[in-house]
Amino acid sequence: MYALVEIQGKQYKAEEGALLKVDRLKAEEGDVLQFDSVLMLNDGDNPRLGKPYIAGAAVKGVLEEHGRDKKLTVLKFKRRKNYSRKYGHRQAYSLLRVKEITG
Repeated sequence: MYALVEIQGKQYKAEEGALLKVDRLKAEEGDVLQFDSVLMLNDGDNPRLGKPYIAGAAVKGVLEEHGRDKKLTVLKFKRRKNYSRKYGHRQAYSLLRVKEITG
């Protein structure tokens, strides 16, 4: 069984026991979180689609840790104009362990 769930405006495929890497959440490590914005449920035989969400469906998970991704280097350059800019970016994320899918 899996569900498509919307977390902070992005859609993720959640299965029980799976580890989701989502944008950083404002919660502490070890907190139990519940997301009610389930777009689709599939239990093998009959997939259920929401319009836009499925009423009564929820995904529960435990926030395991916060972290930051590898650094991405962004380079802007215009030839013959003496213009170049170089900077980096590290995206913050949270690891979420899916415990239960109800619906």
